[in-house]
Amino acid sequence: MNKTEFKQSFSRRLAEKFAMGVTDASPNELYQTLGSLMTSAYSQNWQQTWKDYREAEQKQAYYFSIEFLPGKMLKSNLLNMGWLDLVTEGLSELGINLDDLAEVEPDMALGNGGLGRLASCFMDSIASMGLPGNGNGIRYKYGLFKQRFVDNYQVELPDEWLQNGNLWEVRKESKAVDVRIGGDVYMSHDEFGILKPNYHGGMILRAVPYDTGMVGYQNGTVNTMRLWSVEISPEEEERYRSIEDRRAVEDLTSVLYPDDSNEAGRKLRLSQEYFFVSAGVQSILRYYKQLNKPIDDINQYIAIHINDTHPAMCVAEFMRLLVDEQELGWERAWNLTQEVMSYTNHTIMAEALEKWSINMMKSVCPRIYQIIEEIDRRFVEEMTGVHDFDLIQRTRIIQNNQVHMAHLAIIGSHSTNGVAKLHSDLLKSVVLHDFYLIYPARFNNKTNGIAMRRWTQLANPALSKVLDKTIGNSWRKKPSDLRLLLNYEEDDQVLDMLDQAKLENKARLANYIQEHYGIKVNTHAIFDVQIKRLHAYKRQLLNLLHIIKLYLDLKENPELPIEPRVFIFGAKAAPSYHYAKSIIKVINETARLINQDTTINDKLKVVFLENYNVSLAERIIPAADVSEQISLASKEASGTSNMKLMLNGAVTIATLDGANVEIRDAVGDENIAIFGLTESEVYQYYENKNYSSAEIYRENAVIHKVVKTLIDGTIPNIFAEGQEIFDSLIKYNDEFFVLRDFEDYCSAQESVNQAYQEKRRWLQISLRNIANAGRFSSDNTVQRYADDIWQIEPVFAHEDDRGVTQHDSYLL
Repeated sequence: MNKTEFKQSFSRRLAEKFAMGVTDASPNELYQTLGSLMTSAYSQNWQQTWKDYREAEQKQAYYFSIEFLPGKMLKSNLLNMGWLDLVTEGLSELGINLDDLAEVEPDMALGNGGLGRLASCFMDSIASMGLPGNGNGIRYKYGLFKQRFVDNYQVELPDEWLQNGNLWEVRKESKAVDVRIGGDVYMSHDEFGILKPNYHGGMILRAVPYDTGMVGYQNGTVNTMRLWSVEISPEEEERYRSIEDRRAVEDLTSVLYPDDSNEAGRKLRLSQEYFFVSAGVQSILRYYKQLNKPIDDINQYIAIHINDTHPAMCVAEFMRLLVDEQELGWERAWNLTQEVMSYTNHTIMAEALEKWSINMMKSVCPRIYQIIEEIDRRFVEEMTGVHDFDLIQRTRIIQNNQVHMAHLAIIGSHSTNGVAKLHSDLLKSVVLHDFYLIYPARFNNKTNGIAMRRWTQLANPALSKVLDKTIGNSWRKKPSDLRLLLNYEEDDQVLDMLDQAKLENKARLANYIQEHYGIKVNTHAIFDVQIKRLHAYKRQLLNLLHIIKLYLDLKENPELPIEPRVFIFGAKAAPSYHYAKSIIKVINETARLINQDTTINDKLKVVFLENYNVSLAERIIPAADVSEQISLASKEASGTSNMKLMLNGAVTIATLDGANVEIRDAVGDENIAIFGLTESEVYQYYENKNYSSAEIYRENAVIHKVVKTLIDGTIPNIFAEGQEIFDSLIKYNDEFFVLRDFEDYCSAQESVNQAYQEKRRWLQISLRNIANAGRFSSDNTVQRYADDIWQIEPVFAHEDDRGVTQHDSYLL
C-alpha cells in the first residue's frame, strides 16, 4: 500500500462510516475511521494466526494476569504493522495531525503499575517473536481510578475509559462461558459410582470475552488478549429484575482492586479472581477438546502462566474441570495440572502474598475450596516422613484459618520464578526458602524486560533518529545492537545530537507542565524523575526529605553552587492507603511552597503530575535526566521504570535492589549512582533489632532540621499529615530505614550534581546507559520463558520468496 492508496481508502472509509469528508470530521471521527481501517487490515492476519496455531497443533501459552496496562494502541499498532510513517505523511497531506487523533484515544484502564505494564510488554513481545501466546484478564469498566488533586489531596474519580467504546476489541458472544459463584456443594456418587459435586444455590454468571489483537512487530502475527466481562446469564434473568440487583452483578468487572479494607470489598475481589480464572480455564479446555486430542496429553499443548498470586486459583479450577467434568483420576489430573501450570512471584513482601479466609473462600467458590483442601491434605501426606513437621506446617496451603495463594501456586506448578536475580535469590534464601528446600529444581530467575519499541520508537522519536543516523536501524529489531553506540562515546558530534534530542524532549514536557499546571520549568535544569506506585517501601519520602534539605540550604545561601533541579513525581496511592495519600499531600504542599518562593532563584521546582499512566510516562521518560530507583534494598522485586529510563539516557540513582543490581552490572559503577544499605545489611538490622531512628534524629543535626519541618510549620497545611509521617519516622522507628540511608542518598545526589556540571562526561554516561539497555528487552525475557518454562515455539504460515517464513503482510 502506498500513500495515495492509503488516502483514498481513508477518505472512502470516512464517508462510509460517517457520511462526511475530512474537513467536516471531528478528531474522534477521524480516529474511529483510522482505527477501523487498521483493524480490518490486520483481522486477516489475526484469523490466519489462529488458524496456523490450530492446524500446526502447536503448544500455546496463556498468560493469566489481573492487570494489563497496554496504554494507547493507535501508534503502537501502526508501528508494528509497518504503517506509522506512511500514515503520518498521508494524514498530513489530508490536513490531519496523527498526534491529534492519538490524543482522542483513552488509555486502557486495565492496570495499576509495573505488574500490568509487564504483562502488556510480554503480549507485545510474544506476538513480535511469532510465539503462540495469549493474554487472559478482566475487562474493567472503570479500571483503577482517575487521580485528581483537590487542595493537594489525592481524590479518586471513576475512569470512564469505555465511554466511547473501544475500537480495538471484538465481543465474542459465541465464546461465552458460565461461572458459578457462591452456593453450597456436597459430593455424592452417581449411577456409575463416580463421585460428583452437587451444587445448590449461588448464582451463575455469564462470562463474555472481548478479544483484542496483539499485533507483532512487522511479522504478520496477531495474537489475542482476551478480557472477560460479566453479564447476567439468560437462565438467571428472573432473579435480577431490579436495577440494584443487576448492578450488583455488573459491579464484578467494574473496578480494578476493590477496596479490601472491608469484608464486602474483599469478597468482591476474590469473586473477580475466580471469575476470570474460571472463564479463562474453561475457554482453554474447550479449545483443547476441539483438537480431538486425548485429555491425558493436554500438557503437551497447553501452558498456563500465573502472573502473581491473583490467578492462583487456576490450579484448583484446572483440577475441578479435569476431575469433575473430564472424570480423570485425581493423581493423573494432578500430574497434568503441575505440568501445565507455572508461576511468577512478583513480591518479597509477605503482606503482598495473598491470603483468603476459609469462610470467605467457602462462600465465594465452595467447590474450589474443597479441591484446595484435598490438595493440601495430600501435600501434607506426601511430605510426611520426607521433611520435618515444622517445615510441612509452614508450607501447607491452609493454615491459621487462611488459604495461602502463593503456596497453592508453587505446589500446583512445575516452575516458580522471580523477576530479577536478586529477587530470585531472596526467594530461595528467605521469602520462599522452605519451598526451595522441597522443590529446588522448580525455582528459576527471569529478569523482567520492557517492550523497547514503545519506549524508544514511539515515546522518543528524537532519540530514535539519532540512533538510526549513528548506528543504523538494526537496533529496531535487535535491541542488543544498541551496544554499537559505545563506538561513539568520544564522538562530540554524536554526544551533541544526544544532547539536542534530550533538550527537545525536555521542552516538550516543560510545555505540557506549563499548559496543564501553570508552572514554568527550566529545560536546562536537571529533570529528576520518580515515577511508580506510591508505597512506603519505594521511598518517595526519602526523595522528599532531600528536596526539603536542598530548599533549606538555598534559603540559607541562595548562591549555593547547585545545578537547577526540577523534581518530577508521578504516582497513585491505593484509595485505602492512608499513609501513602498523606505523603502525596506533603509532596504537593512542599511543591507549592518551593514553586512560589522567588528567593531561591528558580533553582528548585517540584511537580507532581496527576493521574500517572502509560501515556504520561511516554512524555516524562524521554525527558528525564535522573532516574530515582531508591526503594529499600530487598523490597523491590525488579522494577521496570528503571529500565525504561535507562534506555532513554537517564542516569540512575539507586539502591542495590531488584534489577538495579543488573543495571549496575551492565553500565559499570562509574555510570550509576549507588547508595544505601545492601539487602544483607537490611537483614542484619532485622536479625539484631538494633536500628534506632530516634537516635539518628537526635544526633544528626541535618536530619533533625529536615524532619522537624514536617511538624514545625515550615511547610503549610500539613498539620495532620506531617505529624503522621513524623511519627512513622521517629515514634514507630522508620520501617523502611529512610533516615539510615538519608546521608548516603544526599552524597549520591551531590555526585549527580557534580557530574551534570561536566557536560561532556554527563553525556557519555547517558550514552553508556542507552547502549547497555538492550539486555533488558522483553523480547529476551519472553524467549527465556518460552524456552525454559512454557516450551513453545514460533509457528509460521509459509515461506516468502526469500525463504523467510512469515504470515501474510497487512492488506487493505
